[in-house]
Amino acid sequence: MEQAAHAEADSEASGADSADVARAAFRSRLRSGMLDVAPVFGFTLGFALLHEVAVALAIALTLGAGVCLVRLMRGEPVRRTLAVLGIVCVGGALAALTGQATSFFLPSLVMHGVLAVATPVLLLLGWPPMGLAAGLITGEGTSWRRCPVRRRAFVTGNVAILAGNYLTLAVQLPLFLSGQAVALGTAELLNPIVLALGTLLGWRVYRRVVGTHRCAGSRPSAETPHPLERTAA
Repeated sequence: MEQAAHAEADSEASGADSADVARAAFRSRLRSGMLDVAPVFGFTLGFALLHEVAVALAIALTLGAGVCLVRLMRGEPVRRTLAVLGIVCVGGALAALTGQATSFFLPSLVMHGVLAVATPVLLLLGWPPMGLAAGLITGEGTSWRRCPVRRRAFVTGNVAILAGNYLTLAVQLPLFLSGQAVALGTAELLNPIVLALGTLLGWRVYRRVVGTHRCAGSRPSAETPHPLERTAA
């Protein structure tokens, strides 16, 4: 009985550690997202003040390069920033070719559209992106798929994140079609907050669905030696 109690306590501690890791990753992603939208902020502000696409693009690219430099100085990974800078360059090229400021936001809209189509397919196949991301963050990989309860919880939680993506498209697509570049840029700046809130809500839904369920196959078996060690002691 004592060994079973110790095993249960270790399992709960492991779940708490996973939750702490996920919350820390959530805060880190929010901060990272705020840095990532710096080029969008520069473009939106520059175009709102000067109504010149070329000047707004110059500000956006300068801020993007500045964010890369800051992360290099901090020793942080810059792959995400380079990817964002690449999207900014593609959007800048489209805006320069068309002469329309709204074209700057087209790559982001396309990405939201792809996610809006691909995510439901992944959910139906039992591969929720939320679970894949959590596996990478906690180092668990895809072992959570062996637990039907956790797999269903990740699918249910991912619906909240998907709803945020649909909300973003519902707001931004009409602005793009009507040529409202400043309003579109302002909405784009709110994306990290929408994503963070959707992720937080999705995580809460996941925890509620899982409840007190514990599955031996859903977590690493690192805790199993502890009861044996106590017995030996």
